[in-house]
Amino acid sequence: MAEHPKAGQDRIALVTGAGGGIGTRICQRLASDGYRVVACDLAADRAQAAIQGLEGGHQWRAFDVSDESQVEQAFDEVEAGLGPIAAVVSAAGLLLFQPDGQRPLIKATPLETWERSFAVNARGVFLCARAYIRHRERRPVQDGRFITFSSVAAQLGGYRSSASYIAAKSAVLGLTKAMAREVARMGITVNSVSPGLIDTDMLRSTVSSSGALRDAAEAIPLGRIGTPGDVADAVGFLASPQSGYITGSVIDVNGGYRMQ
Repeated sequence: MAEHPKAGQDRIALVTGAGGGIGTRICQRLASDGYRVVACDLAADRAQAAIQGLEGGHQWRAFDVSDESQVEQAFDEVEAGLGPIAAVVSAAGLLLFQPDGQRPLIKATPLETWERSFAVNARGVFLCARAYIRHRERRPVQDGRFITFSSVAAQLGGYRSSASYIAAKSAVLGLTKAMAREVARMGITVNSVSPGLIDTDMLRSTVSSSGALRDAAEAIPLGRIGTPGDVADAVGFLASPQSGYITGSVIDVNGGYRMQ
């Protein structure tokens, strides 16, 4: 039987990549929607900062999503100490460049770059998904949610993104659909958010000037670069009861940059 939160106890949401601009905004949004947030990041200070100032007994964890034992330990600790995780937002990711700041061409991409990109952007999602499924089989919840992150880069071949990043984010799209089918019987939905050009440190590291950002905005039908809040709003919807009949889908948050 699905487990409901006790009176006065909020549903728990675990957010990886919480220390980034998008991740922090997601933590804020989910907290405002009544979730008790566990902000997770590779760096402890970034994880702590993601929930700073939020009321409601939110917590943080520092671990590497690409490390199997660390992921298992983090999920075990949260489940044992706080209760069942109702929603997971798997937002941890990285985009690697050459030492000169340029994106590496396929012909010049070191295997180390390829492997590291897949370790964080794809393996990390798989490890969190597997841990979540195992815990939910032992301890079901009502209206479970698992939200992955892909990218418009995976759908278009990239905007100043390396091939390893594009390929890893493409793998996430396939994993999202596979997981959605596998856990549908458990009442869990699995969907992906695919951001376009969002005003984050990651985007600004790929452009050479503010003029380049303006030029990029002109190519977007809505005429502006997206904000972390735009992405967090999509996540908030997917984590809500209102999205209960949506699974295996991708929400594009790109201002019309890519239309399907």
